Amino acid sequence: MSTGSNQELGGKSIIIRLDIDTEKMNFGMVTNAISLTGGDIIAIDTIHIGPNSTTRDITINVKDAEDNRKITEAIERLQGVRLVHVSDRTFLMHLGGKIGIHPKVKIQNRDDLSRVYTPDVARVCMAIHEDEQKAFSLTIRRNTVAVVSDGTAVLGLGDIGPKAAMPVMEGKAMLFKQFADVDAYPICLDTKDTEDIIKIIKAISPSFGGINLEDISSPRCFEIEERLRRELDIPVFHDDQHGTAVVMYAGLINALKIAGKSIRDIKVVVCGVGAAGIACTKILLAAGVKDIIGLDRNGILVKGNEYSNPMKRWFAENTNTAGVSGTLQDAMRGADVFIGLSSSGLLKREDVLTMASKPIVFAMANPTPEILPEEVDDIVAVMATGRSDYPNQINNVLCFPGIFRGALDCRATEINEEMKLAAAEAIASVITEDKLDRLYIIPSVFDHKVVDLIRQRVIEAAIRTKVARRIPKEYR
Repeated sequence: MSTGSNQELGGKSIIIRLDIDTEKMNFGMVTNAISLTGGDIIAIDTIHIGPNSTTRDITINVKDAEDNRKITEAIERLQGVRLVHVSDRTFLMHLGGKIGIHPKVKIQNRDDLSRVYTPDVARVCMAIHEDEQKAFSLTIRRNTVAVVSDGTAVLGLGDIGPKAAMPVMEGKAMLFKQFADVDAYPICLDTKDTEDIIKIIKAISPSFGGINLEDISSPRCFEIEERLRRELDIPVFHDDQHGTAVVMYAGLINALKIAGKSIRDIKVVVCGVGAAGIACTKILLAAGVKDIIGLDRNGILVKGNEYSNPMKRWFAENTNTAGVSGTLQDAMRGADVFIGLSSSGLLKREDVLTMASKPIVFAMANPTPEILPEEVDDIVAVMATGRSDYPNQINNVLCFPGIFRGALDCRATEINEEMKLAAAEAIASVITEDKLDRLYIIPSVFDHKVVDLIRQRVIEAAIRTKVARRIPKEYR
């Protein structure tokens, strides 16, 4: 069984299944051949032992597709060994999908059947018919989120279509469940038409307590979210925008403590004015930042210039009050904070040297940041990236499970700016003053305190801003 092309491997492990004729080949010779080609054997499982043969699964760490090719060719040259198949463990994890639906109660007799289905279920249906708000307490709606995408802006892959986007959306649903016990279902739409997407989501909304928009390309994502927020009475959250913004701001709260700077006094450069760049700018403005300069690939955005993208017009009108024009180098002079949401290698050490004292650099382009931490580690106060192999990873997983947990629990009609700020402050507060360090400004995604704290702060903000339709008992 083959689960993917060799090109799809990279820094992963593979499992090879071998039938070995024990009269012709010693197993030690097999492992030696694998080692000589650069394979790192991490597990051996015996599947079958016969009088003259054995079948074994060997798990091997490989650096890249070339290593995989060398290993399989070396094995195929061995007499008495048959290569049954090569499996990539990542592909194996996805076989048949990564999620399923499981009933909360068992149907063990006719009485149970009548209660969950016909005829007794009719009484529940009529109760909802008479008071539609009861759908939140009597159906899965109270704890279910739709993860909706059209597959046009997936990870770093771009427009790969709805079918290819499905594994990402399934993964998102898993994270919702594992981290916040929110039931989430992936829905990938085979249309790029803005009106169609809005219409479809509105039509399916009675089944869900919230909508998580995912991987929809800019600028359509702005209109889709804005329209749905106006036209639905349940939370709508585009995670690529607001999840990034919330976690970025959480990191910045703690980075400013390290640098000894006030958020109201800093100059911020936002490099990349797409969906995430716009959202990061909005949360920074809401938090009190006065001086923000943004750049797209054509340079600094300036009020009065013509921009076909309405969100870039908004950005130009609401930032850069001094009317600075020019390049990234012009923007960086005297800046306290760099927020990178663009592409690799754009920022140079020389640019960072022109920043204000104790500069903060959040280079969040993936998979390669605008500048690597090792290039500026000696001159920055704090450095953060979007990668897990460096300290201070800005990761959306810290945000969306807790935000939706809180929004669902108080039955919020929306996720507003105050709730996002509250979520960011909750994430930042996980790291206490005695543990705060330039290499530790953001908690781990596996820190169990994160979701609970976000939930609390989000509910409090929802109640305070009057978007909560239910007050959880601990707040009564």
